[in-house]
Amino acid sequence: MLISRFAPSPTGLLHLGHAWSAVLAHNRARAAGGQFLLRIEDIDGDRCRPQFVEAIVADLRWLGLDFAEPFLLQSTRRPAHAAALRQLAEAGLTYPCFCTRADIAAVASAPHGVAPVYPGTCRALAQDVAAARAEREQHAIRLAVDRAVDRAGRLVWEDSLAGEVLAQPELTGDIVLARRDIGVGYMLAAVVDDGFQGVTDVVRGRDLFDSTHVQRLLQALLGLPVPRYHHHPLLLAADGRRLAKRDRSEALAALRARGVSGPGLADRLRREAPFGPDRVLQLDPV
Repeated sequence: MLISRFAPSPTGLLHLGHAWSAVLAHNRARAAGGQFLLRIEDIDGDRCRPQFVEAIVADLRWLGLDFAEPFLLQSTRRPAHAAALRQLAEAGLTYPCFCTRADIAAVASAPHGVAPVYPGTCRALAQDVAAARAEREQHAIRLAVDRAVDRAGRLVWEDSLAGEVLAQPELTGDIVLARRDIGVGYMLAAVVDDGFQGVTDVVRGRDLFDSTHVQRLLQALLGLPVPRYHHHPLLLAADGRRLAKRDRSEALAALRARGVSGPGLADRLRREAPFGPDRVLQLDPV
């Protein structure tokens, strides 16, 4: 059975881009007689808010998208996330990192607006030194991508638009798997929970395409199934900027408040072909 999911973080209000991902994921499941899941990725306790969980549910119902209930709160899955992290650590594929964002920015370069790739500074620390520092200092846990790639070998994944893609997790550098303030982070938690929920098809924006390289690696290391991926173009604001949760004028709640029909909007989004360039969605005035 085909199982798709919509997995937002409750850190703000949903916008049109979220709606398009949700509609496409919902359509894929319903067209195949499958199941559409809602997963709330609420593991960042500092930024996630209960009122945004309520808003997400209200927005999906306003759009006319039904989902399996009860929906999953990712924060309830912390023991499984921690077990996966231990599995990677016991395989010798992780290491503690004591670098701050400023430390990384000082030695790594990246285009403006793109997060710098971690240069592997703490990977060179002797194991006993790193373990001793980890006992007394704040630190993150990173994946040693080179060692992980050596273990996993050549990997590919299927994307509905790009076809067969050779996984290149080294492009992301040694990603952070966990931090003391949030525990296991998005990359690892999403892979573990997709496996737990039996997700067969992941529908999301092309801005997350590069994340798939390292998620494919994590799937291989943890012995998890590999979903099919569907990375669709992005919807843009009228001025060409990418939509963001901070853009309240684009929030679904704001559209609902001014009388836009939720099912009508969902139908409008269904008519947008999920390929081609990023684009602005022109809505009929209310």
